[in-house]
Amino acid sequence: MHKVLVTCPPMLGQFHKFVEPARLLGLELVPAKTTQVLSEEELIELLPDYDGWIIGDDPASRQVFQAGVEGKLKAAVKWGIGVDNVDFEACKDLGIPIMNTPNMFGGEVADVGIALMLGLARQTYFIDRGVREGGWPKPAGMSISGKHIGVVGFGDIGRNLIKRLSGFDVTVTAYDPGIEGNQGFDFVKRTNFPDGLNECDFLIFTCALNQHNHHMLNEETLSLMKPGSRVVNVARGPLIDETALINALTTGHIAAAALDVFEVEPLPMNSPLRDMPQCIFGSHNGSNTVEGVERATMKALEKMAGFLSGK
Repeated sequence: MHKVLVTCPPMLGQFHKFVEPARLLGLELVPAKTTQVLSEEELIELLPDYDGWIIGDDPASRQVFQAGVEGKLKAAVKWGIGVDNVDFEACKDLGIPIMNTPNMFGGEVADVGIALMLGLARQTYFIDRGVREGGWPKPAGMSISGKHIGVVGFGDIGRNLIKRLSGFDVTVTAYDPGIEGNQGFDFVKRTNFPDGLNECDFLIFTCALNQHNHHMLNEETLSLMKPGSRVVNVARGPLIDETALINALTTGHIAAAALDVFEVEPLPMNSPLRDMPQCIFGSHNGSNTVEGVERATMKALEKMAGFLSGK
């Protein structure tokens, strides 16, 4: 039986479901004690005792993998879509087979993107807070029909988001240098970021993080956005320069933001974002549905069993 360390929070949340299916594949799953990520130091201490590692958003660095292979580590699977936290080159150099589980959560994350967009437009979260505090707020909202939505990322999540937007009577600009055409959506136009930001009522991030798009929404690109527009991020926190966004929210140039992800997670207690009632926050939880977690976990277990069995 191969021992496999699990550090992925959504998988840990339903851990009991996967113990027996894993056992039938020859895997003994061991849950890490974490709610978000382990540190490099913690991983360096833990990993050498395991044959496999199912990775969440932990710092899967060269140093961590090096420590692992000096022990028992033979394989890894990055649970989920994003891979910006994983040093794949180190895995190649060290002979560690590794894969992620792509195209698992496009619909789930897109659903959250739509929910956050609507929450900002109709201030539903603000109303909820007011009612809970004993008030009866009635802010005037924004109609979605006729608005222009910018979507950064035209991959699995972006396509699912735009599919959902097709029922809202909106126009969309999709930004993604790696994908050509409008993918069959006749209400979508294509251009290069940041062209056309001045037209967008909402800008929604659904793309992967890489070395080319870190802080792509920054002081300069924020200044190009339509005054009073809104930002939604269901992708990766470092796509946005949070200091620049906070400044734009403070001046009112950006009316509001809905962020499921942040530059530092969990969101620090001293972040000025916490004092901005016009904002909506998540906990990097966009993919976390019962069905989605089951689907991705079974794929991760199958890949891990294949790696460790040599198939």
